[in-house]
Amino acid sequence: MKYIKDFRHKRVSENATVEDFLKELTRKSIHIFSAISVFFAHFFFIPTVCLLGFGLLGYVICEVLRLQGIRVPLISHITQCASRVEDEGRFVLGPVTLVLGIMLALFLFTEPISTVAIFSLSFGDGFASLIGKIYGVSRFKIIKQKTLLGSFSCFCAVFVSTFFVLKNLLLAFFIAIVATLVEVLPLKNFDNIVIPVIVGIFTSFIV
Repeated sequence: MKYIKDFRHKRVSENATVEDFLKELTRKSIHIFSAISVFFAHFFFIPTVCLLGFGLLGYVICEVLRLQGIRVPLISHITQCASRVEDEGRFVLGPVTLVLGIMLALFLFTEPISTVAIFSLSFGDGFASLIGKIYGVSRFKIIKQKTLLGSFSCFCAVFVSTFFVLKNLLLAFFIAIVATLVEVLPLKNFDNIVIPVIVGIFTSFIV
């Protein structure tokens, strides 16, 4: 047991321990894998939206029960494993805004714009948070929560994923710039909603 405890507190970077890394990896794996929703929506739009809606409702119910001391198998465990220190004892809002962001992108925009918007959220924000929080050292002077490495990771992830969709380097570059500028804002969990909406609107004007 002592070995496990020591291992959990072993540092993987200047900013994080093994435990911090695993928590952030759990959180952002869900974030990144949410990108698969675009493929399901392409072939089964209505079932995908319904599944997202029911999943959102189920999660809210599970969180309310968890806060009342009633643990739901698997769901409560995943939430606890993924929650940050500031989330302890509170309703974990991230999954709610993540699903809302995806659903808004699907409802507001047609393909391929909705795909670009969701990929910007899933990959851009996902990799920015994972890499920035664990390995980022240099921070912005005004927005202390954000790191240069995190923002660079966001830019690269959005640029690559957008080029994959649009096959246009110039469009991918400008969309990645916009996504990065939005991601760097101190929006906390609400960036899950703002990023796909702003990226979707911007993409609608330039595509």
